[in-house]
Amino acid sequence: MAKASPTEALYAGCMSGTSLDGIDLVIADLAAATPRLIAARTLDIPAPLRRDLLTLCQPGADHLELFGYCDVVLAETIACGLNDLLAEHAIEPARILALGSHGQTVRHQPGGQHPFTLQIGDPNVIAERTGLTVVADFRRRDLAAGGQGAPLVPAFHAALFTAAEDRVIVNIGGMANITILPAGQPAAASGFDTGPGNVLLDAWAERELGRPLDDGGQWASQARPDPELLAALWNDPYFERAAPKSTGREHFNMDWLQARLKRPVAPAVVQATLTELTARSITHGIHHTAGVKPKQVLVCGGGRHNTLLMQRLAIALPDAELGTTEQLGLDGDWVEAVAFAWLAKQRLDGLPGNLPAVTGAAGPRILGAIYPGN
Repeated sequence: MAKASPTEALYAGCMSGTSLDGIDLVIADLAAATPRLIAARTLDIPAPLRRDLLTLCQPGADHLELFGYCDVVLAETIACGLNDLLAEHAIEPARILALGSHGQTVRHQPGGQHPFTLQIGDPNVIAERTGLTVVADFRRRDLAAGGQGAPLVPAFHAALFTAAEDRVIVNIGGMANITILPAGQPAAASGFDTGPGNVLLDAWAERELGRPLDDGGQWASQARPDPELLAALWNDPYFERAAPKSTGREHFNMDWLQARLKRPVAPAVVQATLTELTARSITHGIHHTAGVKPKQVLVCGGGRHNTLLMQRLAIALPDAELGTTEQLGLDGDWVEAVAFAWLAKQRLDGLPGNLPAVTGAAGPRILGAIYPGN
């Protein structure tokens, strides 16, 4: 077994995104200002579990037995994967100070008289199966303080990625969110969800191609966006709503798309239009909702692998250097999972994990509940 270093601070992070394309696990050394990624893997979500999770994610009548089943099975899946990752890299569990487990969001409704957000993947089961201290339930305290409970990664971005020039971090997961980082002012960071990232692109590809995604945007690149359909999609009030704001699969889903498909449109054209919608909503969020013209825009998340989407962003952001977080030394596939490792550290250190300017909470709050290991 690899031995612990007296200067290391190893934390594990876990993230399962809106697109349900896998569970990201990371182990990172957070002792220095820049996280050092020690190990990482993406777990496939077993098809039956993914199907049940998708059912839970849809608005409508809930099934409590299905909820309880998924809560435990997802936790068992995470625990087994993390144990395998530790063994593969010969890392003693005792070296891990905590696991920050986001869980799977099955409902996010930050508006209305009684706002709530719900993530599953029972941290008790994870703590019991791994022996690790688990920090989970990061979002609900922010909601209780009047915030949106999302996005949370901008606090991590502000702590790690603030530079001497104006910069924007774009995270394209199931939903897309942006973090505005004014030059040299981490305390002035802001951000919000811009709208759908990969969620509609992946769902349409799965329905029409029988594949979980349009790899590299190749299918969409064979067609051009349909202006009438794009206008219908863009007419959603969310895109013009002022920040703070957050959204999820409850709003942007296949029913939402079908309601706007008033006439036959070739499937590849729909995919091209959805790609343009994601690019437009991100750039609109930067230029209009946030009102900034950054010198640098760095992308992380699975969406950065979509070549067509990145090309559309480059065209829409001609005055900015467009790149990825790899330029800052952190692989964009793992940024969110490392962020939840960082949030676990913040919780153990008794430090806030939210940015009120991002979520709209009444003030900084210590996020997450601690589930001690064995």
